[in-house]
Amino acid sequence: MTGHDGRLPRTDKIPYGGDHNPEQWPQEVWDEDHRLFGQAGVDTLTVGVFTWSLTQPAEDVYDFTVLDRVLDRAAAEGRQVCLATGTAALPPWLAKKYPEVNRTDFEGRRHRYGQRHNFCPSSPAYRRLATQMAARLAERHAHHPALLAWHINNEYGGACYCDLCAEAFRGWLRERHGTLDALNDAWWTTFWSHRYTDWDQIEPPSALTEHWRGPDHTAFQGITLDYQRFMTDALLGCFTAEKEAIRVHDPDTPVTTNLMGAYRPLDYHRWAPHLDFASWDNYPPLDAPPTRPALAHDLMRGLKDGAPFWLMEQTPSTTACRDVNPLRRPGELRLATWQAIAHGADAALYFQMRASRGACEKYHGAVIGHAGRDDTRVFHEVAALGEELSLLGGTTLGARTPARTALLFDWDSWWALEISDGPSRLVRYPDVVHAYYRAAREAGADVDVVAVTADLTPYDVVLAPVLHLVKGDLAGRLEAVARRGGTVLATFLTARSDEHDRAFLSDVPGPLAPLMGIRVDEWDARPEDFVQPVVLDGTRVEARLVFEIVQPRGADPVGTYGADFYAGTPAVTRHPFGAGEAWYVATALDQPGVDLVVRRVLARHGLVGPYADHRGVETATRITTDGSRLLFLLNHTGAACRLTTHTTAVDLLTGKRIEQGEPLTLDPLGTAVLRLQ
Repeated sequence: MTGHDGRLPRTDKIPYGGDHNPEQWPQEVWDEDHRLFGQAGVDTLTVGVFTWSLTQPAEDVYDFTVLDRVLDRAAAEGRQVCLATGTAALPPWLAKKYPEVNRTDFEGRRHRYGQRHNFCPSSPAYRRLATQMAARLAERHAHHPALLAWHINNEYGGACYCDLCAEAFRGWLRERHGTLDALNDAWWTTFWSHRYTDWDQIEPPSALTEHWRGPDHTAFQGITLDYQRFMTDALLGCFTAEKEAIRVHDPDTPVTTNLMGAYRPLDYHRWAPHLDFASWDNYPPLDAPPTRPALAHDLMRGLKDGAPFWLMEQTPSTTACRDVNPLRRPGELRLATWQAIAHGADAALYFQMRASRGACEKYHGAVIGHAGRDDTRVFHEVAALGEELSLLGGTTLGARTPARTALLFDWDSWWALEISDGPSRLVRYPDVVHAYYRAAREAGADVDVVAVTADLTPYDVVLAPVLHLVKGDLAGRLEAVARRGGTVLATFLTARSDEHDRAFLSDVPGPLAPLMGIRVDEWDARPEDFVQPVVLDGTRVEARLVFEIVQPRGADPVGTYGADFYAGTPAVTRHPFGAGEAWYVATALDQPGVDLVVRRVLARHGLVGPYADHRGVETATRITTDGSRLLFLLNHTGAACRLTTHTTAVDLLTGKRIEQGEPLTLDPLGTAVLRLQ
């Protein structure tokens, strides 16, 4: 096995390829596909993702003829496959014979057959037939020479509110809370006469029960929060059931499913222990700053304690699911792929290899278009990148990121913040988290994006933006970071509630108040277009949305509000604590304001990078299994960028040796991979 994680697939170079759907095409197209795969340097194919209705045309009939040919052809061509179980989309016969497998939506409507991601995770029929399919595939193909990894289901997501899920939810609640008294206390059901006296009285929170104006408006945050946790676990149970079925016949081949980055419905930290390796599908809006996909890459890497992940899908050109689907410009595909590798990807795969002829993804980008040509710009870019990755070989496989900065990412806090009545529904968890991540990354710091349960001892800086819920022993572990000399940064709306979303009966920010050295009694919220000036280190920046009124209790003001009755009171504070310090940002600063605060924090630990002043140039570091240090330089601008090399290095993409102090020019959208000497 490569790298530090024994469950990563065994390869000697970065796997390159993507979703291959030969079942849609006649034999002559298969032949042409493999010819073109050879030209493009494609060595890895994801197959079988949506083949359930083909491989099982009836409950008692299995037909693996086509899938057998697909795997045999891949092996004959010297290619490896990530074999999917195909259970993400029901076959029509299953939905007709067992109508309870069809989901009931948030509005209480039982759906009929259609689309994909259309199954109820609590359905015994779905669970039985999906695991049988996984078992039969594993029994048949566990020792196939083309098999590299197992791919269960596809992009798990969605929710169901049927009677089966209601009953499963009640069972989940019994296990979590133990008694009705404990549940009533956790949900604070004395409010609005909600005290439950029997488990059967509990209904899933939906438009028919606790919600109004959609999923984010609930009368009882506790029950909604628990239902989101339950649905994460219900879908996870489908995954683990298929994995267990595979393991009966194949104890060794790594198993994964393709995640979706910062995807709100599912808490991927609950999934992480059950994945042999993390993989994800990267489809950022093309007008998003480069730190958006970078944040998702680092979040995915953090799922497995820093082990490399697979980039399971990306588009070579355009998406099709949005109202407007811009085309990737020349060079953007290469840059996006190298960005993924810089942040820990050990595979680079596409959706899709050949464009579908019909249905909703016929205009989705593909390596091979409808005409099957090998002289298109997109095909040339894919082939050139395949050659470049081949030249790199296995250099980066298994390489780790030596980050000294951690950013805490917490799905519970995301859910709780965005279903909260007050102070402001305009605060969006991913946007605030991204602002602090962006500031750290653009300052040149490598960042691990980790769960609140992660070991914090490796880090000098811990960023905890809008960590709405504080659970377990986290407060003590954050104090330990500061006590030994590190820096902890928290923001407004952090540490407001416990794991059940009950307000702490103490000064805000709850259990973090002693560490932060402040007290917050009041907070103001204003419309999005209202701007409150903040003076920060003598610089005027802007703040919006929420303005907490801070009373220092040992902390020193660093920035102050400039208007209203709380003008002159602290908006940003710094509190010495042990050998370290804690920072608190009491409002939603604009990006320049966040940048100022985060750079001061990083500078204390020498973590501002040597290229931090080159706007648009991203840096990332990986340490290889032999101890070599790789520095990735990525130019996200449309202009050439001239740098000065801060240490002697060899550019692995050109073979050129660069001495310390020598100039290095990055082309527009260019990349350099430097092995530092």
